[in-house]
Amino acid sequence: MSIDMRLVEAILNATPGWDAQLAEAGLDATDVSQILTEAARLAETTVAPLAGIADREHCKVVEGRVKTPAGYAEAYRALGENGWITADLSPEFGGMGLPLALNAAVILPFEAAAQPFMMASGSTRAGAHLLADRAPDLAADWCPKASEGKWTITICISEPDAGSDVGRIRTKAVQDGDTWRIDGTKCWISFGDHDMADRIGHLCLARTGTPEEGSRGLSLFLVPNDQGIFVERIEEKLGLNGSPTCVLRFEGAKGHLIGEPGRGLSQLFTMIELMRLQVGGQGAGIALACAGLARAYAADRKQGGKPSAPPVPIDTHPDVQRMLTALDAQAMLSTALVLEAAATVQAGHGDAAMSAYAAFLLPLTKTFNGEGACEAAYTAVQVLGGAGYTQEWPAERYYRDARILTIYEGTTGMQGQDFLMRRLGKDQGAGLAVLAGRIRAGEDSLALRLLDRFEALVADVLAQDMGVQMAAADAVLRAGWVLTSAYLAARLTGVPGCAEAMRFWQATLEAKMGLYEAEVARALK
Repeated sequence: MSIDMRLVEAILNATPGWDAQLAEAGLDATDVSQILTEAARLAETTVAPLAGIADREHCKVVEGRVKTPAGYAEAYRALGENGWITADLSPEFGGMGLPLALNAAVILPFEAAAQPFMMASGSTRAGAHLLADRAPDLAADWCPKASEGKWTITICISEPDAGSDVGRIRTKAVQDGDTWRIDGTKCWISFGDHDMADRIGHLCLARTGTPEEGSRGLSLFLVPNDQGIFVERIEEKLGLNGSPTCVLRFEGAKGHLIGEPGRGLSQLFTMIELMRLQVGGQGAGIALACAGLARAYAADRKQGGKPSAPPVPIDTHPDVQRMLTALDAQAMLSTALVLEAAATVQAGHGDAAMSAYAAFLLPLTKTFNGEGACEAAYTAVQVLGGAGYTQEWPAERYYRDARILTIYEGTTGMQGQDFLMRRLGKDQGAGLAVLAGRIRAGEDSLALRLLDRFEALVADVLAQDMGVQMAAADAVLRAGWVLTSAYLAARLTGVPGCAEAMRFWQATLEAKMGLYEAEVARALK
């Protein structure tokens, strides 16, 4: 389902800081329009046709290697040849040097077209940025090949007994001359093996210290799949059938150390930041696709009306109009959030205040674009009715695929704790201060009221001990989204075509803040 790129472009143009980043990149409005149009064209013609086929065929292990669905290899090469895999990477390493916010907009039609397929390019792009930042010697070999689509990169963190608790990782790295040998098992590795590219590099956390050192004993390695890596199985999942989620066994695999021993988690920061931003793009892409699908179906499907007259399009029925407006609101806000987060991440390079604001926005982007995609898919199925529950339409696939977004790259509980304890506590609310300044400058009365309530809520929670804070973290995260969405909605009311959906969204925000205030009060007892 194609998405409205004119809407995406209008929201990008309204994003704070975008004008300056556009000028700095040497681009103009015509360039942006052409880039977005071309991305949407390739997504619709080359990537979208894979989605339904892959969902039915799945990926398979054949003679120890993963076989992807028909058309995957050709489509992946097309992404590389057209520059879309690492469009925001420096030209020095094979990218186009696009601003991060423009790249986030470019990703949306691809994610809407086939989210499972795009997971290969997502981790490859993030991995290429990590190598460019942390290991320029390796980047010189890997990044151009990754940009061309000839090599891919994964992130290997989780293990069967160490998911979010990375301090319990047992995969071991032992130095062998100038290189290291890696032994252990990694799981949940998206595109951990496949037949789309010539070589796969795994950015793998492994233990170089003692188990007692926890996360301080972990180091980061680039481990090519040339030898010593075996596919044990592909996970059978609720959705993402077109994405092979692999369990990999490392047996003496040769690894290249990145950075200093014992600093693996800090080395991974660049990649994790971009992959969480990618989840926000996945959520926005699915929400946009669901809104477009539901509107197109409702305009065409005829039911109801006077028995003496022909049936009418269902988009004339008030309840369907309500659902379509809710879908529009979710899609618009998700797009605005991921674009603002991307622009802020770029602005934060060298600017402490903007870096803090980016750290504030990322948990919200990851969580609520993920939840928003789930809600959008649910509502799209509802609009389509029985048809939405069948595989004749993509709504049910969106519903299954979107569910992972609130789980991988950090569950909602983890995002809540990060948001409260780090971004509002440890960072002393530096990111919130930037948002508060923008809200006060905008003078939207609803956002101003919600800001006062949120600041009081945060002060109450941070005055408590850690146990109470952990119990309240989810409610604080959700209250933070209520506030942030009010700020975004106030801006989007000025974007053509968005005002009605934003008024719909704004109508319940004070009540929602009350709900989360009540949940915090319960935790404080």
